[in-house]
Amino acid sequence: MSGTPLLSLAVWIPIFAGLVVLATGSDRNAPLARMLALAGAFAGLLVTIPLYTGFDMQTPAMQFVELAPWIPRFNINYHLGVDGISMLFVILNSFITLIVVLAGWQVIDNKVAQYNAGFLIMSGLLNGIFSALDGILFYVFFEASLIPLYLIIGIWGGPNRVYAAIKFFLYTLLGSLLFLVALLYLFINSGGSFSILDWHQLPIPMGAQIWIFLAFLIAFAVKVPMWPVHTWLPDAHVEAPTGGSIVLAAIGLKLGAYGFLRFSLPITPDASHELAGLIVALSLIAVVYIGFVALVQEDMKKLVAYSSIAHMGFVTLGFFMFSALGIEGALVQMISHGFVSGAMFFCIGVMYDRVHSRRIADYGGVVNTMPKFAAFFMLFAMANAGLPATSGFVGEFMVILGAVKYNFWVAFAAASTMIVGAAYTLWMYKRVIFGDIGNHHVAELTDINGREFLILALLAIGTLGMGLYPQPFTEVMHSSVNELLRHIAISKIQ
Repeated sequence: MSGTPLLSLAVWIPIFAGLVVLATGSDRNAPLARMLALAGAFAGLLVTIPLYTGFDMQTPAMQFVELAPWIPRFNINYHLGVDGISMLFVILNSFITLIVVLAGWQVIDNKVAQYNAGFLIMSGLLNGIFSALDGILFYVFFEASLIPLYLIIGIWGGPNRVYAAIKFFLYTLLGSLLFLVALLYLFINSGGSFSILDWHQLPIPMGAQIWIFLAFLIAFAVKVPMWPVHTWLPDAHVEAPTGGSIVLAAIGLKLGAYGFLRFSLPITPDASHELAGLIVALSLIAVVYIGFVALVQEDMKKLVAYSSIAHMGFVTLGFFMFSALGIEGALVQMISHGFVSGAMFFCIGVMYDRVHSRRIADYGGVVNTMPKFAAFFMLFAMANAGLPATSGFVGEFMVILGAVKYNFWVAFAAASTMIVGAAYTLWMYKRVIFGDIGNHHVAELTDINGREFLILALLAIGTLGMGLYPQPFTEVMHSSVNELLRHIAISKIQ
């Protein structure tokens, strides 16, 4: 294993690049800002590749670990490391950052430097969340990542952007405050340690575990988001610029799910078993009910936003069935959702940039004027509906398979989403893409350009590659998932 601080590079290269882009100043330097942003995003992705190629898949231990004192008086350390659960998300985040910079290349023409700098800085902070092994360091990255996204929605968003940005910020901030209280309790009861790995070994009475679990649940449920604290997400997606929606769906929603695996399950294993029924029930409501809510949406972005809530319901369902199949399926679903939801929001953005409408009724017959785009959009719509041979099928199938072993009726309810998901996705696709040309706006559309083709091709490679050959993804996480389940099982026996 190399002595190069790869995780620090993954965190700080995008942040440093963002500050350099910010220094270019006014829009007179917009071409320079774009080029610097692209170079920074590409460099950020490059340094994450050795995380995969140098990863030892046989061990569940943290790898590429970096440890240095940060605030010694309170035993707070700069402590980074990744395992099979977190490593793939660092790479996915860096990849999505490159996509977002390319996506805004021609679309954003005001405050270009500030726009790109926001995404680069947020990319570094998100990598920090996925690699932090110190509780306070995690919390700092967790909270700081809200700021760039809040600004991106509030400045470059739609007509109701300020309302959406404030709602997003307040929801997530409220949950995070309870998370901080739980961290301080763990610090006191661990003898003054903020190490997350130390907390995994901490014996905590059942009563305290319940309260800590509930504090974690509120913080992470808002981020996922789980029903009923999901109402901020459709507003945020509708008002966010295309790049903001891509990052929010592809990476932002994964933070809460990741928190369950890094905090809730290993730190409060007994409470996790005790309250698993609650999480399964909330997850099934998200999967089934929110799927029907998506069916009646008239705004494409809102439909895909509700679709994301339903898909993330699969993730939390998989976690709390306590099986390797369920957890690995949920992790695969998280990564797949990064590709597919990012692609869906980009496709909607491509049409919005030309027609300036997201309403399904304002389209029709797009295939006649944008055949290349229609082909890509078909692939991602099918992946969103869980078509076999796409990444969208693999994770859902694994979770449903795990659910069959857990409880047949839970599996039956979860599987119904594949029908509802196909219904709302294909209904939208049919009305937007097929048929006669709907109006003069559609008649004047031009097909995707080279930049848009490149973005869609990269996302298509991820979607099809993972769907046809998921093993490179599942074998990475196998040891870490098994170790997590072993830890939970031992704690429950004790």
